[in-house]
Amino acid sequence: MDYDKLGLKMGLEVHQQLNTDEKLFCPCSCELTDKKPDYKVLRNLRPTQSELGKVDRAAFEESRRKLQFIYEAYKNETCLVEVDEEPPHPLNKEAVKISLIVASLLNMNVVDELHTMRKQVIDGSNTGGFQRTGLVATNGYMDTEYGRVIIENLCLEEDAARRIGQKKGNVVFRLDRLGIPLVEITTDPSMKHPDQVKEVAYQIGQVLRSTKVKRGLGTIRQDLNISIREGARVELKGVQDLDLMAQMVENEVKRQINLLEIMKELQKRDAHVDDTIYDVKDLFKQTESKIIAKALKDGSVLAIKLNGFAGLIGKEVQPSRRFGTELAGYAKKMGVSGIFHTDELPAYGITQKEVDTVLEFVKAGEEDAFVLVADDDEKARNALLEVLRRAKTAIIEIPEETRKALENANSEYLRPLPTASRMYVETDIPTTVISRDYLENIKNNLPELPDEKKARIIQQYNLSEDLAHQLVRRNRAGDFEEIMASSNLDSTTVASTFAYTIKELKRDGKDILKLTTDCLKETFALVEKGKITKEAVQEVLVGVCDGEKSPEQAAKDLNLTMLSEEDVESVIDDIISSNSKMVEERGMGAMGALMGKAMAKLKGKADGKLVNKLLRDKLQNK
Repeated sequence: MDYDKLGLKMGLEVHQQLNTDEKLFCPCSCELTDKKPDYKVLRNLRPTQSELGKVDRAAFEESRRKLQFIYEAYKNETCLVEVDEEPPHPLNKEAVKISLIVASLLNMNVVDELHTMRKQVIDGSNTGGFQRTGLVATNGYMDTEYGRVIIENLCLEEDAARRIGQKKGNVVFRLDRLGIPLVEITTDPSMKHPDQVKEVAYQIGQVLRSTKVKRGLGTIRQDLNISIREGARVELKGVQDLDLMAQMVENEVKRQINLLEIMKELQKRDAHVDDTIYDVKDLFKQTESKIIAKALKDGSVLAIKLNGFAGLIGKEVQPSRRFGTELAGYAKKMGVSGIFHTDELPAYGITQKEVDTVLEFVKAGEEDAFVLVADDDEKARNALLEVLRRAKTAIIEIPEETRKALENANSEYLRPLPTASRMYVETDIPTTVISRDYLENIKNNLPELPDEKKARIIQQYNLSEDLAHQLVRRNRAGDFEEIMASSNLDSTTVASTFAYTIKELKRDGKDILKLTTDCLKETFALVEKGKITKEAVQEVLVGVCDGEKSPEQAAKDLNLTMLSEEDVESVIDDIISSNSKMVEERGMGAMGALMGKAMAKLKGKADGKLVNKLLRDKLQNK
């Protein structure tokens, strides 16, 4: 694709949880739990007007779904602050400090005062109907292969509640995640090439990993804003895989190009949409469609006519996704399972005769189409109203949307883009003043970036690039250096334990939480003192994981403790004696075979260099 000609513009939003002991506005734990909740809270949320008298469009659409929200709460991970029954406590100072470190690493201008705001969100992810957020810094930058990218804003905010599931109009959230501090980093829309987005996401990730942030699934979330010149700004939520970013950009650009083609064809046909919703229930009395048959008992079968849309609803807009899928996405937000439309019928038990009957009933012409919904009457009507709204928009423009990124690099509709009519000043939290002296002290003590750290430990400890990369990526470089600072061990042996051995133990289901830095220090101390071989380290660690014991006790229980030099010499004497004929015939040529026998008999209880020396000396003296 010629992205310059298309006028492609992209921006990135990165949300990263901070690894603090307490939440942003209360002293609760920042750990997630799957325990049975100690109590539950039921809430209904509704949108309110901003100071300008406007209602945010995203909040308004959520309110039309008429959902109730059930919140699971706990004694240790939540308190009255998360339930919105107690005012928030002052800002977490540790979280503020980490956000200032990140801002400084991104070359940003930090504000003099941090003001906490309320951002209206009524999708249920916050009990109070808003998320607390505060602007920390602005106008930073990052240099890339494709040019400089401006980091517009860095905000410190509370994470949302975890969505657990939905049943019969009740959405269940878990409050353990609500209030965990996170930073939101937003770039400007200056990126013009898909590979540049990937590079910026990687660099921001490198900055974050150099600070005190959480690791693991769900701790970092990335949203991608995309537009083309004749299209519209779309926000893709949850772009997790950096390697899929370029494909997601390409698929979104394709979607907008195809929607533009559909729009131009609709305009050429002088397409229009009637607001009439037709009750076509009586036309399906003898239907073989299971979905419609169910609706005949306790619901409605409703239809709308789309003038000039025939053949276009089935047009592909993304790989394996059609314009009809776009319409269905709007309908599903109102609680229905899907829609039927003429470009895919007859199918799903609906016959051609039934299709013709509906077309005749709504007085459709050759270029006209209909959309059908079979469900509860109110849900079906609301779903078709959404389809009508989306179909009308299709004739004049591409709508601005928030979309969910899918694993196959496509996306699906979530909600309209929010507007500026959703921000309020938080009156319960005092302003946090950021002194210049405090900020200067932070800037003078910034952490080492991961790429810099990798290059340094490769040179300092003579490690391979792969080992150094794994240490930095797994955030174990500090532990590695701590052990190396107090020992003369082989750096590759220590690094391999952190980079691969522990990973293998975790994959085997071992309790690696027992392998603390102190435990690993003790294990390597046994190697340095000659009590175990380096080859026995993994077995000792397995013993620690499997029981409540020290590395030294694990080594004794597993019979891995090294033999004395006298005991090793005795074993070698026995092997030479048992293989005297081979020694007579081959002399020093028997060295390899005897070394193998010795190591097999010693089973890791002797250092290979010692065995080799003793065996060589004895053969030379024969």
